[in-house]
Amino acid sequence: MNLHTRSLMLPILLALLLLAACQPAATALPQPTPLASPADQSTPWPTAGWTSASPESQGMDGARLDEMLTAAEGLGLHSLLIVRHGLIVSETYYPPFTTETRHDMYSVTKSFISTLVGIAVDQELLSVDDLALGFFPAQTFANLDPRKQAMTVDNLLTMSSGLNWVEGDPAYSAMYRSPDWSQYVLDLPMATDPGSRFVYCSGCSHVLSAILQAASGENTRDFAQENLFDPLGIQVEWETDSQGIPIGGWGLQVTPRDMAKLGYLYLHQGMWEGRQIVSSEWVQSAAQKQIETDGGGYGYQWWLNPDLGGYSAQGRYGQTIFVQPELDLVVVTTAHAVSHDQIFALIEEYILPAAQ
Repeated sequence: MNLHTRSLMLPILLALLLLAACQPAATALPQPTPLASPADQSTPWPTAGWTSASPESQGMDGARLDEMLTAAEGLGLHSLLIVRHGLIVSETYYPPFTTETRHDMYSVTKSFISTLVGIAVDQELLSVDDLALGFFPAQTFANLDPRKQAMTVDNLLTMSSGLNWVEGDPAYSAMYRSPDWSQYVLDLPMATDPGSRFVYCSGCSHVLSAILQAASGENTRDFAQENLFDPLGIQVEWETDSQGIPIGGWGLQVTPRDMAKLGYLYLHQGMWEGRQIVSSEWVQSAAQKQIETDGGGYGYQWWLNPDLGGYSAQGRYGQTIFVQPELDLVVVTTAHAVSHDQIFALIEEYILPAAQ
C-alpha cells in the first residue's frame, strides 16, 4: 500500500471507528449456569465413601466455618455438610442424627426424579417434548380438553402443567386415598395453558415417576438402582404409591453423605468415575432457568439461586443440596422446621466467603 492510498484510507477508518462508538451497546445475553471443570484423573470419587480434609487444605477459612457453626446453633438443623474439591471439609450432626441416618428428603426427591428422567432421555426412552397423556394409553382422564392433551413432559418438569393443583396436605391426603395417584393428578381440570405459568405441583413430579416407569418398562426404583444409585454408591429407602410406584414428589430417605453425591454428580457435568451417568446437556438444562418464579427461577426440578452463583434441591423443613460450580462446592443440610432463608443466610454469610 503506497502513501497516497494510506492517506485515503485513514479518514475512512476514523469514520468507521466513530460510527462504531456511537452504536448502542449490544444487549447482554443470559449466561448459562456455570459448570465445574470436567473431571480428570485427580478427581476424588466418593463411591465407596467420602474422604475428609481440613478446610485450609482445600482453600477454605476454617475460622469462618467455626463462626458458621456457632450461628447455626439453635436453628433446628439435623446435619450440615460441606464438600470442597471433592473432600468433606466440614461435617456436623446434631444428636440423635449421625452419618448413618437416612433422612426424609421430602421434595429433594424431585431432583433425583429429574436426574432419572434425564437418564431416560439420554437412553432415548422418552423426550421432554412427549405428550404426558401418551404414556397412559389405556386410561381415560376426566376434564379432558385440548390444553390437557397438549401437556408435555417438559411442562411437568418445569411445574407448568396448567393443571388446577393446589399444593398442600389436602392434595397429598387425596392422593394417599386414591387407588391410582397418576390418575388422580391427571383427572384434575386445567387452570391455564401448559407452559404459561409456574405452579408448584408435587403431584406432577409423581406423574414423572409413573411416566419413567412406563417408558423404561421397569419399576422406577429398579431403573434408579441400575442407572443412578448403584453407580454412585447411594443407599436409599423409597416410599411407594398404592400401585407400588416410587413417589416422585417426596418419599426418598437418604443419608446426607449420599445427598452430597447427587450434587457432586452435577458438579462434574453428570460424569462419575469415567462413566457419563447423565449427559452434560441434561445437567445444563436442569440447572438452567426454564421458567420464571417469584424467586430466582426454576429448572428441571431444581431451584436456581443466581445471587449465590448456584442452584439447589430443596425439601420441606430445610432439606437442601446446594451446588456452587465456580467454587467447586456442595452444601447439604437436613433439618426439621428450618426455613431455607436461614440456610441460605448461612451459605451467603459464612460458607461462600470462607471459600473465596
